[in-house]
Amino acid sequence: MRAFAALCAALDAARDSADPDAAQAAALRHYLALAAPADAAWAVQLLAVGAPRRGVSRALVRSAAMAAAGIPGWLFDECHRTVGDLAETVAHLLPPPPVPQQWPLAQGIEQRLLPLRDQPPAAQAAALQQWLGALGADERMLLVRLACGGFRPGVSRLLLQRALAAHAGLEARLVAQRLADLASARTPPSAAGWAALLAPAAEGPAHAGEPYPFCCAAALGPAPDAPVLAGLGPRGHWLAEWQYDSLRAQLVRRGGTAWVWPRQEALATGQLPEVVAQAQALPEGTVLDGELLVWPAQQAAPAPVALLQRRLNRKTLPKSLLAAQPVRFIAHDLLAHAGVDIRHLPQQERRQRLAAVLAGGPIMLSPEVSGQDWADLAAARARGRSLGARGLVLKRRSSPYGGGSGPDRGPWWVWRAAPFTIHAVLVTAQPGDGRRAGAGLECGLAVWNRAPRDAAEAQAVVAAIAHRSASSAAAGALALVAVTRASTGLGEAELQVVQACMRATTVEKFGPVRSLRPTLVVELAFDGVVHSPRHRCGLALRAPRMLRLLEGAALHEAATLAMLQAWLPQAD
Repeated sequence: MRAFAALCAALDAARDSADPDAAQAAALRHYLALAAPADAAWAVQLLAVGAPRRGVSRALVRSAAMAAAGIPGWLFDECHRTVGDLAETVAHLLPPPPVPQQWPLAQGIEQRLLPLRDQPPAAQAAALQQWLGALGADERMLLVRLACGGFRPGVSRLLLQRALAAHAGLEARLVAQRLADLASARTPPSAAGWAALLAPAAEGPAHAGEPYPFCCAAALGPAPDAPVLAGLGPRGHWLAEWQYDSLRAQLVRRGGTAWVWPRQEALATGQLPEVVAQAQALPEGTVLDGELLVWPAQQAAPAPVALLQRRLNRKTLPKSLLAAQPVRFIAHDLLAHAGVDIRHLPQQERRQRLAAVLAGGPIMLSPEVSGQDWADLAAARARGRSLGARGLVLKRRSSPYGGGSGPDRGPWWVWRAAPFTIHAVLVTAQPGDGRRAGAGLECGLAVWNRAPRDAAEAQAVVAAIAHRSASSAAAGALALVAVTRASTGLGEAELQVVQACMRATTVEKFGPVRSLRPTLVVELAFDGVVHSPRHRCGLALRAPRMLRLLEGAALHEAATLAMLQAWLPQAD
């Protein structure tokens, strides 16, 4: 248990590193390289699925810890209120054992924790008191969380799958499916199961749920000029569909069951029971390409994709959540029919077959966007945001699924809606690090909480920032509110201007972050706005990027929070 407890601590600490994903992946690889097969099997089960159901009550753990520490209840409760976490309180309140015991993870769960469920409370308390006194602090913390049902995996399912795939030399999709099969089988983790999980592809279990490689669309840009559109050929040669604010996915119906594969390779079957239920109406041997959206029946447009992503990250799905956030699968291509791969057929024929397969069923066919010529299609694209769409996807009717490149022969093109743009004020800057190390600078950008009355009122706020004094906290007082961070994406000359601004206007330093006296206004582009309780301003911008510096622009003419709030989608 000591090695797994150290892994959990390393996964938590990695969240504060410059590159959390890389640090967590390194910790996982280190553990998997050294762990015994049975211990590794239980570790993956705990990280991917969660701990077994709770074996003892929190009250019993409290009484056992008080007995082991020899302290009264009021003192334990005071420590618990200060620390805020029962497992951490127990771990550090008890005196260290003379010689800490070491249990293999599998042995600790199978021979101690699982049998503890069937014991009477007195026997449970005696066993817990003995174990807590014999273990080190980290193992105590892990023991309490496993026993009380408070264990929370500190790593994403996708990152775990990729670490396992790298450890075994397998494809991440194959590892994801094997993990799902092990979870659905409800068999206890074992050394034999671990060997099956890591078996070479040719020797492992059949993988009927394997998806096909995704066909990706190239970007036309927000405003392609006439020669680019002319290079695509006649409008009638292209099928146009909406590109919703969604997650791309394949729905595989084989072997009497269904699998849902988002493009990121993280199998999401367990998080989407309603989509799996809808897939039961599909003929055996069907593979669909489409989109996943949270789309309640009473709403005219889908909810922002952030809502779906938060749901996919959950380990449990209460009925209230399934009712409030129902997920739809919208199909836009048929890749296999009756067990036969039909990706080589023309797009037009595949769509006709797709319409026949979906007729009368619960899965929706992606609607075709009409328009006689490219001008009509451009007008339709301009209306897309009101429907929850981010743009259009153009598919050559004569093309197979995948292949080709260039405007004259590319099979799929995405024509995104024009981005939102505002004037924002530069308030912080820092060198890019981690995954952004090559991005130059990362800038913090702000808008006004309300429109300034005049330039003098805005300059008063700037003067307060320069003197490190807070502006008035009175209701309605003017203030700059940070809304996002963006890598510069500017030209070399503009980058030098920002760096000179950093040197000349730095007010405070917080590690690598420089708080600046506001002097520069930038043109900021983004693809959408959503509510976000994690941000102080209550909003998050989708794909923010700086377009250009607006040297000489007046600070008091920058955007306001009200402007951003007006762009919130109706479904948000």
